[in-house]
Amino acid sequence: MPTATIPFNVDDPVNARILAISEDRVQGFRRHPLHAIADAAGVDVDTVTSRIAAMLRAGTIRRVRQTLLATSLAPGALVAWKVPADRIRSAFDYMFGQDPFSGHVVTRTTDRESAGSGFKLWTTVKVPRPFDMDTHCRYLMEQTGATAYKLLPARKLFTLGVGHVRRRTIEPGDRTDTPGQVLDTQIVDLTDREWRVLMALKREFAPEELQPDLWVPRAAEAGESMAGFCAIAESLNERNVIGRFSTFLEHVKKHADGRRVTRYNALFHWRVPEGMELRAGQEVGRHHCMTHAYWREGGAEFSNVNIMGVSHGTEKDRVLAHKAAIDAHLESVGIPVLYTNVFWGGRSEIKPSEISPIAYRQWCVARGVDPASPVQR
Repeated sequence: MPTATIPFNVDDPVNARILAISEDRVQGFRRHPLHAIADAAGVDVDTVTSRIAAMLRAGTIRRVRQTLLATSLAPGALVAWKVPADRIRSAFDYMFGQDPFSGHVVTRTTDRESAGSGFKLWTTVKVPRPFDMDTHCRYLMEQTGATAYKLLPARKLFTLGVGHVRRRTIEPGDRTDTPGQVLDTQIVDLTDREWRVLMALKREFAPEELQPDLWVPRAAEAGESMAGFCAIAESLNERNVIGRFSTFLEHVKKHADGRRVTRYNALFHWRVPEGMELRAGQEVGRHHCMTHAYWREGGAEFSNVNIMGVSHGTEKDRVLAHKAAIDAHLESVGIPVLYTNVFWGGRSEIKPSEISPIAYRQWCVARGVDPASPVQR
């Protein structure tokens, strides 16, 4: 089929079958990830390859890549920033365009003045060891005019997935039969050779790179044989460094056909009694509407919340219905909700955070910054 005539919208039945798998169902490293998608979706691999390429060219899919469990590779945190109103746009642009160690960059508001509502710019930040995250954030303050920031590192992860196509049909309260899995945030040290393979592995794919044998060119890029490349990737997978092979939908901006996958991006906050954080996180994480759920300590700035999570939807009332169902479920299993809040996403950009210590050192040198202490000379 000529490229111009290949359907690229999410509602096409074949695309929907592919996306239901390719968004978040191909876990870990696979030697032939496109074949894995094809087998699970019941679609031949050539069709899978051409459809994903067409959706990527059209912007329906914003990126295709092997994800990493970056919490295992570099210390990271969700960061809430206080920025003067007249500098939020420029600070946003700097975080997204000039700092490769910032990933998600989102403006957020609350429906009413409440704890933390003055923090209107939110980012994720990864700073590889041996460098310091607080020092990096102080440098970003100097560059953007931010007046304060709050680091919110994850103590535990409970869910991580972005199956937006499947989630459109989820009912409030839909959840797994068992509590969510608990994922640790312990850092894994890598050799230089492993970093080279990892950097080639994680780089996103251009449409023309999509082919059944995806990893052959990447092995050459890393200076490895295919057998050596796969052996290292599989070793990293066993050490819980590799995430999933994924096609990331553009879920905030309009697609080429004028449609959006989702309109509302909600960051839920809960405070539960001390000692119940693990149970609460597992109960939140088992709900299908959640794309992310974490144990994070919000501190006094955020009324001491300790569980946070993200959910998306096309209707605000529907998103709130999902949250109300989670609140009710927590209470029903004996976990009191002592405080809760919702931070709504506005402007949003997403890119993979750089996690390589080699890249961090190069970034510092290119900006005339001391890698041991990134403040302007």
